[in-house]
Amino acid sequence: MTAGTSRPVRLGLRANAAQFTLLVAVNALVGGMVGQQQTVLPLLAESEFGLTGYTFIFTYVAAFGITKAIANWFAGTFSDRYGRKPVLLAGWLFAVPVPLMLIAAPNWGWVVAANVLLGINQGLTWSTTVVMKIDLVGPRQRGLAMGLNEAAGYGAVAVTSLLAGYLAEQFALRPAPFLLGIAYTALALLLSGAFVKETRGHAHLEAGQHTPRADGRHDHLHAGLTDRQIWAQTSLKEPALSSASQAGLVNNLNFGLSWGLFPLLFATADLPVGQIGLLFALYPGVWGAGQLITGALSDRVGRKHLITAGMTAQAAALALIAASDGFAGWATGTVLLGAGTAMVYPTLLAVIGDVAHPAWRGRAVGVYRVWRDLGYAVGAVLGGIVADLLGLHAAVWAAAAISAGSALVVAGRMYETHRPRKVSA
Repeated sequence: MTAGTSRPVRLGLRANAAQFTLLVAVNALVGGMVGQQQTVLPLLAESEFGLTGYTFIFTYVAAFGITKAIANWFAGTFSDRYGRKPVLLAGWLFAVPVPLMLIAAPNWGWVVAANVLLGINQGLTWSTTVVMKIDLVGPRQRGLAMGLNEAAGYGAVAVTSLLAGYLAEQFALRPAPFLLGIAYTALALLLSGAFVKETRGHAHLEAGQHTPRADGRHDHLHAGLTDRQIWAQTSLKEPALSSASQAGLVNNLNFGLSWGLFPLLFATADLPVGQIGLLFALYPGVWGAGQLITGALSDRVGRKHLITAGMTAQAAALALIAASDGFAGWATGTVLLGAGTAMVYPTLLAVIGDVAHPAWRGRAVGVYRVWRDLGYAVGAVLGGIVADLLGLHAAVWAAAAISAGSALVVAGRMYETHRPRKVSA
């Protein structure tokens, strides 16, 4: 139910099933906008634009990550101030030129510019669908809500990456793969404009029912924090929020590195484009499907240990990929990497929802996602520099070491933010 109707606002997945399902579909389209280009652009860089330096090729990932990170902050701030739906619609308007620019691009600068717009689109739309789903379900089912949201988004990344690779193999690298983006944008604008309803009233309802923790841990995180205080708590001061922010950054460091580097690494074995697309799709595919389990699992067993295990699994997966030089090892590694990411991704968002007060939840999600999505740029730049200096395998080894360090930080600093209890729909 939504504010402004004759029916009362209620919290819970069952009470808001229709809107929740619609938002899952919208977020799948958000993910699909990324998937249309992930397999294709690194290959396009070499074959059509003659780019060979890994750092230069990865500029489009860095541009995407930095822009998305900044857009996340504005998404959180504006959604708390003006409402969720206007931010969602604005984000989709930024997507309109993206596939057209990728189709027409006469040089690599156009690709980078398209990814700046894509970063704005992703930051505004994905952040807003996260906040809207947390609004709808209330405190009991945050993990499940985030699992469904992220499963839809990254499942669509996987499916679209696979489909784009197939279209590129059958028809050429342009324009066929990017026609998917045109269709996704048109459908998303229709759904978001005509059928999605505002959810800020649900957050106001939860804020009115909010009760502090019995142990007093969150007493300093009251409703009246300023934007600067919210930034400081989420980034550095509050142990759970700041631990989640660093783990999110490292998680997306791995994704940003894989986005720019994995297709080039897999191509060293002279694999066809279709197999490269399959290998790349395994990672977000397992990641997406796994979140259907791990998000709900975190509601039952808690958040901290699932995050620690997930970051450890990512470190092991990257080590396996770095040590391999053929399809079998890379396939095993990407599956494990997807499983580790599935443990972490929805659970970190649930931590933010557990700790942040409903009055500034949107801004806390925005700050977390700033740090998390800066990982795209850090991974792209770090991966490019190490690959240029020491080779592709060395870049993956570096990411494995960083992931292991992140797991240690979570294990040592984060506290359990969710007391497991019986979950009802």
